[in-house]
Amino acid sequence: MNYSNSNRLVLISGRSNEELAEQIASSVDISLCQRELTNFSDGEIFVQIQENVRGSDVFIVQSTSTNVNDNLMELLIMIDAIKRASARRITVVMPYFGYARQDRKVQSRTPITAKLVADLIGAAGADRVLSMDLHAGQIQGFFNIPVDHLYAAPILTDYVKKQSYKDLVVFSPDAGGVERARAYAKVLGTGLGIIDKRREAKNVAQAMHIIGEVDGRDVMIIDDMVDTAGTLTEAIKALLNAGANSVSACCTHAVLSGPALGRIEDSDIRELIVTNSIATDGKRKSCSKITTLSVAQLLGDAIMRIHEETSVSSLFEY
Repeated sequence: MNYSNSNRLVLISGRSNEELAEQIASSVDISLCQRELTNFSDGEIFVQIQENVRGSDVFIVQSTSTNVNDNLMELLIMIDAIKRASARRITVVMPYFGYARQDRKVQSRTPITAKLVADLIGAAGADRVLSMDLHAGQIQGFFNIPVDHLYAAPILTDYVKKQSYKDLVVFSPDAGGVERARAYAKVLGTGLGIIDKRREAKNVAQAMHIIGEVDGRDVMIIDDMVDTAGTLTEAIKALLNAGANSVSACCTHAVLSGPALGRIEDSDIRELIVTNSIATDGKRKSCSKITTLSVAQLLGDAIMRIHEETSVSSLFEY
């Protein structure tokens, strides 16, 4: 009897970020599992796993980024296909978890969609989730399966340390991000500031007040994501008006939807440092102010530790 498939590591990619999946596969020295992913003329998604995964430890790499609903549905169908192919365990590797900003009721009669998505992933048949820089840490508790939550901070701070900044100070773009900014400031050995932000409408924000010393200093704004870049560009204006020497920004997830790239190009930002948790398209690559760092090695290390049943906790620290 052949037990060669027992506990074999299998890495398979959806279509949301195939470049990152290839880099992860290279970091763990395996090939991506062959699969067919197509759409019917009405938009329905078809999945076929083209290798035997019976008894295997399967990791699905899929960020639920733009187009978020298509990528989420594709992920759920892939989980179902792999479950029905008798995989031993299914781990969803979601560098970017879409719908994370809908993590609580902020108005009456509104959903908590992050919880709904967590339920869907579990109901589809996933056994565990590996994600990175969730918008709110408590989203881990929305899942009824184990969640490993990584941070891109070691990669981002290592890059920042190598740059030539003049008397650097770290800023949070709002009160909710102070904990994240404080952690970066501690690693970088800098001061900490906050921008008092008043949100006027969805995806519209205006920076109102600077809390902290910026005059003559280089400022680094720390956030988990940049979406339309409205908050970021308003923060840049406010900091420069307050006397900052230059303004840069770090974020893990470069959503960059709608007018974001145009706003970044037209702004006075020195550099926007992001990761490839979301696929890098041609327009983003052509933006001279954006630097993209890879998180493939970090995710690859986590995947190997999960597969080998060793501790992942050291990767959580930053």
